[in-house]
Amino acid sequence: MKAILHALNKISLIQQIIVGLIIGIAVATAFPAAGKELSLLGILFVGALKGIAPVLVFVLVASALSRKQEGHNSNIESVIILYLVGTFLAALFAVIASFIFPLTLQLDVTAASNKAPEGIAEVLITLLKNIVDNPVHALMTGNYIGILGWAAIFGVALRRVSAASKAVLDDCAAAVTTCVQWIIRFAPFGIMGLVADSISSSGLSALIGYAQLLVLLIGCMLLFAFVVNPFIVYCKIKRNPYPLVWRCIKVSGVTAFFTRSSAANIPVNMALAKRFGLNPDMYTISIPLGATINMAGAAITISVMTLAAVHTLGIYVDFPTALLLSVLSAIGACGASGVAGGSLLLIPMACSLFGISNDLAMQVVGVGFIIGVLQDSTETALNSSTDILFTAAADFAIHGYPDSLDNPVDPEK
Repeated sequence: MKAILHALNKISLIQQIIVGLIIGIAVATAFPAAGKELSLLGILFVGALKGIAPVLVFVLVASALSRKQEGHNSNIESVIILYLVGTFLAALFAVIASFIFPLTLQLDVTAASNKAPEGIAEVLITLLKNIVDNPVHALMTGNYIGILGWAAIFGVALRRVSAASKAVLDDCAAAVTTCVQWIIRFAPFGIMGLVADSISSSGLSALIGYAQLLVLLIGCMLLFAFVVNPFIVYCKIKRNPYPLVWRCIKVSGVTAFFTRSSAANIPVNMALAKRFGLNPDMYTISIPLGATINMAGAAITISVMTLAAVHTLGIYVDFPTALLLSVLSAIGACGASGVAGGSLLLIPMACSLFGISNDLAMQVVGVGFIIGVLQDSTETALNSSTDILFTAAADFAIHGYPDSLDNPVDPEK
């Protein structure tokens, strides 16, 4: 067994997932009955995710808010504003794209008892009721609105406690994140079971639905990176943004695509910020902070996947509710886990806005893991490259755009 585990650890998770996909497709195509048997692996994988996700959201949000520092005066406020505006616009952009190109998913809705909300008033009433739900009950039932609300309250309250107490909360967040990493190590087996079950039930046509969803997700992210982000930067620096955009994507985005971790890409962004000649008092704070709250790619993933579930169930969504989804997706994205696929675990929170049960929402998460190899890589590339892009734009707006990005002007001169 040790030899098998040692051999598996030598193979990257992406490669293992690809192998799992191939095996699942092959088994379900050749032996449909065996594909049904493999579905147990998918059930266990989704069940583990469903169990850990509520705790993950609570501790991550509470820990992030408890660590918030005040009193910094290094133009960090303008960077944070860019982060928040960019994340919200990404969510709104994804919502609009999902209405233009509505997609449905292969979900087991036989046990669904969802009642579609009749309008924004009902949505807001349900939202308020869920926020004040008993926190223990919210964790037990997967009420992500309540989890998010109580996590925010606990996080703000914990700012007053000692540094040692905050360190304990940080350790808890790290421990839960480690548990998620362990579960995700079993993603190849879970995805193999999910794919096998889907193809056994719906045939190879299920793959077409996955491909369409992947195209919509990656298309939104690419358009945002090359159209919306440049527009935001232009509004800040009042000049052609594309040389800066391209440099950030080329250096930071490409690296993040393969590491699939915004946190792991922090050193790359730090080195690029130094090469640009940015103010170190700003970028040493803004870049690590961006790896936590600047999550345009995650906001797109949460919005697109949630609305795919909504379209599948035939739930009507009016404009105010869609706008509220954009806000909720942006807030949820800011609390996305630092592990690969972390944004997928926040989909149930957005689904709860429409009364979609936790069981159905976790099926959507399972679909997300099936397409997660390319989706998560592209999402991380957008997130991480935007960290350095907005940091540079905020600095250049004050100190001036350099004559060359290879030989920047020293901001201290």
